[in-house]
Amino acid sequence: MAAARSTGREPIRARQLEQLRDLIRAVRPANAFYETKLGGAGIDDAITSLEDFTERCPFTTKDELVADQTAHAPYGSNLTFPAEHYTRIHQTSGTTGAPLRWLDTPESWQSMLESWKTVYRAAGVSPADRALFAFSFGPFIGFWMAYEAAAQMGCLCFPGGGLTSATRLRILLENEVTLLCCTPTYALRLAEVAKLEGIDLSHAKLKTIVVAGEPGGSIPATRKRIESAWPNAKVFDHHGMTEVGPVTHEWPHEKNNLQIIDAAYLAEIVHPETNQPVADGEEGELILTTLTRTAMPLLRYRTGDLVRPETHGDALILRGGILGRADDMVIIRGVNIYPSAFEHILRPFEAIAEYQVIISQKTEMAELHLRIEPAPNTDANALAEHITDTLRTQLNLRIPVEMAEPNSLPRFELKAKRWIRE
Repeated sequence: MAAARSTGREPIRARQLEQLRDLIRAVRPANAFYETKLGGAGIDDAITSLEDFTERCPFTTKDELVADQTAHAPYGSNLTFPAEHYTRIHQTSGTTGAPLRWLDTPESWQSMLESWKTVYRAAGVSPADRALFAFSFGPFIGFWMAYEAAAQMGCLCFPGGGLTSATRLRILLENEVTLLCCTPTYALRLAEVAKLEGIDLSHAKLKTIVVAGEPGGSIPATRKRIESAWPNAKVFDHHGMTEVGPVTHEWPHEKNNLQIIDAAYLAEIVHPETNQPVADGEEGELILTTLTRTAMPLLRYRTGDLVRPETHGDALILRGGILGRADDMVIIRGVNIYPSAFEHILRPFEAIAEYQVIISQKTEMAELHLRIEPAPNTDANALAEHITDTLRTQLNLRIPVEMAEPNSLPRFELKAKRWIRE
């Protein structure tokens, strides 16, 4: 894998090998799911190297996990400890298939809080910060971890569940909140509501917006739009998954890139078709082994996230963040398109309030058309023509553009669902 070629990473990899041995020692034979997989591959805690592990250990896929939880309902057989040891349960969003339930013991939960603290420290968060978590707390894992990690760091924390956007803005201003955690889409939505309510965001004390859940935080156009809307704040990106935990944070040396949290994850990047490691600078699929989440671990998990790795000293960097997902790609007249491409293209247009991409499959060939909700006082015809020309230039495709009525397209607190199949 890409990380193996940098001598600056040798101490990290030596530590990861010891963590991997500890993980395997805990998993075998207690965890029925991995006892079968590891036993069949002849892998035990005497593994001699990370390369030996990645060559022999089979991948874990989401389809396998779904099938296991169906066959061994409700939680599956990927449990390292008896059921009474678990105190947390969360569930994936189900945006890419059937949802998964994920359990944690207090120890595994704390290990992920430590990773979230790593994210916060990289963002410059300190106990002096006042944090607002602008989302409804449900079975999705990320917000619970973000809140508890900030509280453990000594931040004053405001839960924002069950509130309107206008109320959240008042809390942010009245309490002089300095840290906002939300999706990129919702950071823009709050700014939109502020404009409707006549709220001047230049008076806000907010200095950091930690975003996740969508690739926008590492897309320059989306970052610029958020930071323009919140003139005193900087965007700080990170990404994670319910079944894995917080995986990366923005690389402090250069924005729009993510850094793997090596203390908690063994990361590989492989070619999605050949399964061979890619070289630095080449695009591949991110494969993760959770080194500290022992209670319900994942070994060589195929995340489906497409990334471009680079090694810089002792850091493993994902250039441009999460580029897309292997299962999100659509082929339109021979052109491979990912949702992130539309973020890059459309976010520079301040006249776009919201958008949807409609995928239709009425014939053997898929087609796209774009639905745009213009901002107030926008010349809709001129905007449609400009967007059509831009899409044709950047994607080499003519994509029909339809204008929507004001406030007709949905707004999102969690992951935005802008790609619709008809």
